[in-house]
Amino acid sequence: MAEEPDLDFKSMPKIELHAHLTGSISRKCLHEIWEVKRAAGETDLEDPLIVMPPGRHDYDLKTFFPLFSTYIYNLVNDLKSLEYSTKSVVKNFAEDGVVYVELRTTPRAMTVAGLDKSGYVEAVLRAIKAAQLEAPSLHARLILSIDRRNSIEEAHGVIALAKGFQEQGVVAIDICGDPTKGDVSLFTPAIEEAKAAGLKVTIHFAEAEASASEAELNTILSWLPDRLGHVIHVPEDIKRQIAARTGIGLELCLSCNVHAKMIVGSFEAHHFGEWWRVDGPVVVPCTDDVGVFGSPLSNEWRLIQEHFKLQRAEILGLARKGIDVIFAGDDEKSRLIGLMW
Repeated sequence: MAEEPDLDFKSMPKIELHAHLTGSISRKCLHEIWEVKRAAGETDLEDPLIVMPPGRHDYDLKTFFPLFSTYIYNLVNDLKSLEYSTKSVVKNFAEDGVVYVELRTTPRAMTVAGLDKSGYVEAVLRAIKAAQLEAPSLHARLILSIDRRNSIEEAHGVIALAKGFQEQGVVAIDICGDPTKGDVSLFTPAIEEAKAAGLKVTIHFAEAEASASEAELNTILSWLPDRLGHVIHVPEDIKRQIAARTGIGLELCLSCNVHAKMIVGSFEAHHFGEWWRVDGPVVVPCTDDVGVFGSPLSNEWRLIQEHFKLQRAEILGLARKGIDVIFAGDDEKSRLIGLMW
């Protein structure tokens, strides 16, 4: 029997559902922003290509979050850099063959630029819209994230923003951030408010051992989320609950989990191999933070083929199945059905 020809994963139409906006900014884009600000005397930060050397992707949970709080947020801290970086992220996904992306971001005020959280969300949506005009093959939506460190009042503030921008492309809310911080059970009223408003819900789930207590995981499952992200340190009884939830989306991020040592072992040990054959949930390979971990979505699919030996029909079937768990409406789902191989 002749071997099946290799798929061209870059040209294969793909769906990305777990991409953090700031973590998806390329080092090239960060360098360009830095050059402009340095020439204008607007930053004394070190060159991003020194802070984040090309080829370095081994950021773990101890080094990953400080990279943002101490550096990237201080570089992308005004309207111009925010819009420029957002457009760059959208265009980079389009160039990689992504035809639908849900970006997620935690609303943040940029005080030096006089931008409050509402202005931040508005600017991101404006930049996404502009980028789509240049890359019409890609359609994008926005997810607003609650940081695990937030108070319940701050969480309700995120929900209010999500509700206020629903007509402009905000489709869901997320809970993310340093998994060693916070108590997610505090956010139950905010999740209930979001669901009542028709917003979808995706949650970072068992991302680290620190956020994988049965109490936390059962609390999250009690919210009946539409999707779960990472799904790493999951006890067997919780796995059975997830497997029984037909249609729940699982956003799995191979390179991130391997490079950040969030799993034991390398790619062949990733729990994608366990979940993709399970009937109930819908597995969607994702990048998480391509700017940090350096693996575009086309490479995530290549890794899946290489390490898990999926055949062409299995890969294309899995990619198409992801349409079922996007947070856009039926018109967008119909468009993707017509586009996906």
